[in-house]
Amino acid sequence: MTKALSTLACLIFLLVFQDLPQKGLKDKFKDDFFLGTAVNLAQVTGKEPGADSLLNLHFNSITAENGLKWGPVHPNPGEYRFEFGDAFVALGERMGAFIVGHTLVWHQQTPAWVFKNEEGQLLSGKELTLRMEDHIEQVVGRYKGRIDGWDVVNEAFEDDGTWRKTHWYNQIGEDFIKKAFEKAHQVDPEAALYYNDYNVWKPAKRKAILEMATKLKNQGVRIDGIGMQGHYRLDSPSLDQIEQAILDIHAAGFEVHVTELDVEVLPRPGDIDGADLNVNFGESEQWNPYKNGLPQEIEQKLVDRYVGIFKLFKKHSDKISRVTFWGLHDGRSWLNNWPARGRTNYPLLFDREKALKKGFLEAF
Repeated sequence: MTKALSTLACLIFLLVFQDLPQKGLKDKFKDDFFLGTAVNLAQVTGKEPGADSLLNLHFNSITAENGLKWGPVHPNPGEYRFEFGDAFVALGERMGAFIVGHTLVWHQQTPAWVFKNEEGQLLSGKELTLRMEDHIEQVVGRYKGRIDGWDVVNEAFEDDGTWRKTHWYNQIGEDFIKKAFEKAHQVDPEAALYYNDYNVWKPAKRKAILEMATKLKNQGVRIDGIGMQGHYRLDSPSLDQIEQAILDIHAAGFEVHVTELDVEVLPRPGDIDGADLNVNFGESEQWNPYKNGLPQEIEQKLVDRYVGIFKLFKKHSDKISRVTFWGLHDGRSWLNNWPARGRTNYPLLFDREKALKKGFLEAF
């Protein structure tokens, strides 16, 4: 081929293909479920280079990682900080994404003042309920008709199926969940409402969650779905255990939402599952073996694990409404600091340079 013909061929290629849209994760699973990620303040305000293009190419759902939790959004009595929330919702609307607010009622990242009066004494159940309902009214009300779904209550059960003895439970009783869902529905009747928890693959915990949700649903309380947090490891839980959770949630009449998805590749102190923030160890070389990069064989195991998980999700796409990663890329993952602080972790499909890890898309 002459140089002139070669140049002409290149020009024709550019003219034909330059405007073709790139295909991302959301396109690969567009017929299956929403593909989402959690986002932080730098990402929603455009201060993290490259985040916008990554979000727009690969995701059609976003969840507030921290900015709508009680502490950041309502740090002091009568003080609300909506800078994150406003930017978060605006980003989701620009993306045309399914927008999820996280989370209205949780025992973590909730200031101590929430549970006490001005004298420092614990509130009565009635007083705490009113405080909770006012918070829900302010936060949900601000984004009425703009946030599509809310994680109303987060992590109310222990792994053995018993109630977690939080201030919410101790001061109000089991009804705190009912009252939270009722208030959220009252404030925004169109928003979908979810209960969210980790280790839902454990039978005792799942049984307790579904009994609670079914009881409330039978009482006329709106609960649309169960968020089963996907904080997995390379070798656990098994795909069979994850599948059984999907089947049981669907059989109970609830949407399945896979939330907070990541896969731990580092060793952990003790046999720790899930996402209990009360568990936290100091920095240690023992728990941080890949400071200078993930060995290729470990990355391949990670990609293979994700392929197996997503093939399972596709198999049950008639039951799963949304799959959401807990972080946009490895550099922003909470697992860099849990359960041991200061680690270099690699639990997501996008690396620290925001590149998709090789071999995942090719498997579908």
